[in-house]
Amino acid sequence: MNPLLIADGQVFDGTGTPPAAAAVLIVADKIAAVGEEALARARHLDACQRFDARGMTVMPGLIDAHCHISFDEVSSNDELFFHRRQSLAAIIAARNVRKLLTAGVTGFFDADSIFELGIDLRDAIEAGVVEGPRMTTGAYAMLTSVGGTAGRLIPEEGIIGYGKVVRTMDEIRIEVRRQIKAGADWIKVHVTGLVPRQRAAGELQVWSSDELKLVCDVAHDLGTPVVGHCRGAKSVLSAVRAGFDLILHATGMDEAAMEAVVAARIPIAPTLTFQANLADYGEAVGADPHLQEIFRREIADSAASLRAVHKAGVPLLCGSESGFSLTPYGEWHHRELEVLVHHIGLTPLQALRCATLEGAHALRLGGRTGRIAAGQLADVIVIDGDPSKDVSLLGRRERLKLVVANGRPVDLGQASPPRRSIPGWRVNAYGAILTQDKVPPALRR
Repeated sequence: MNPLLIADGQVFDGTGTPPAAAAVLIVADKIAAVGEEALARARHLDACQRFDARGMTVMPGLIDAHCHISFDEVSSNDELFFHRRQSLAAIIAARNVRKLLTAGVTGFFDADSIFELGIDLRDAIEAGVVEGPRMTTGAYAMLTSVGGTAGRLIPEEGIIGYGKVVRTMDEIRIEVRRQIKAGADWIKVHVTGLVPRQRAAGELQVWSSDELKLVCDVAHDLGTPVVGHCRGAKSVLSAVRAGFDLILHATGMDEAAMEAVVAARIPIAPTLTFQANLADYGEAVGADPHLQEIFRREIADSAASLRAVHKAGVPLLCGSESGFSLTPYGEWHHRELEVLVHHIGLTPLQALRCATLEGAHALRLGGRTGRIAAGQLADVIVIDGDPSKDVSLLGRRERLKLVVANGRPVDLGQASPPRRSIPGWRVNAYGAILTQDKVPPALRR
């Protein structure tokens, strides 16, 4: 790879300070220098390429802290659990992962995966077999028999879809160790789940405090962090006390949960993109208006608590939950920034920090990526315009002018061949896949 000088742009460095004029020099897989030093060093480098970023913003690549790359845009748990084949799912995931890159995502966390495909896909990306962003992954999400969000579809024991049911303390120990041995970067626990007869009450905590602590103790002894799907105050408080390292959603926090999160400074990935898409754009795919209102209320009811803990110093990460029909790959990775700005009350600069520097935590690369600075890994994008004033620019594909992932420029002009239907692969539950072109202009922000 030839050295690359990105010149004459405005640099957002990931820390939350306003963009400033500077050059960025990339050599191999690192940012070698920024500012005048970048210009000076570039003059003495043979075959140094130059990218003119005049009128553009140079910034760290987006980090999606909650993705499901193996799901292939499912519309129901039935489709996910009973209509997926392992080898074909792996082939399709290897194709889909490039969609993230061409949307400006240079790193992502695959929270859990069907058939534990995330582990092999990550290794294929790292080996250069598949072109994709940096990736960390969970294995099977750990469930109790009460389940996650799939209710009675969850069996009393064994594996289904993305989940593994554990029933005893011994089974918990065995499964955590097995996943780490298999290569999981994170252990994921579905701390809450939906009980069909209590659906109106929302998700309930379905693990005991002792069980949650055991997961953390075993994983931490083996140098592996733990992430929890938590909706509701009790689950957030229990996860904090057990020693979790990242919390997904964290909706419905009360004062005790908020105080615990703030004291421990455990990062939160609210991952409200799915809810926002359904609430705002659901009519484009024929969604039930009652369901739209439920999801709209979940965002509204959690806005104040998420804003308060962020103000108190808790890092918020941006996750898209890509992998569902409402959140297809490559389409909505910018959407969480819009939610953070329009609903949670962050400034665009704060939201950009959440999507870059803070996201490095999910990649287990804190201090090494998510920032434009000498010595950082070279994950950089260039946007025509200023997303520090309008974060929606990150969702306009024509504005994305350059993506550099691990020091390599990505070919943004390479078109994928058209995809046709696969027999038995899709089960249409509530409409088409929600690509941006299906949203009427009147509904767009």
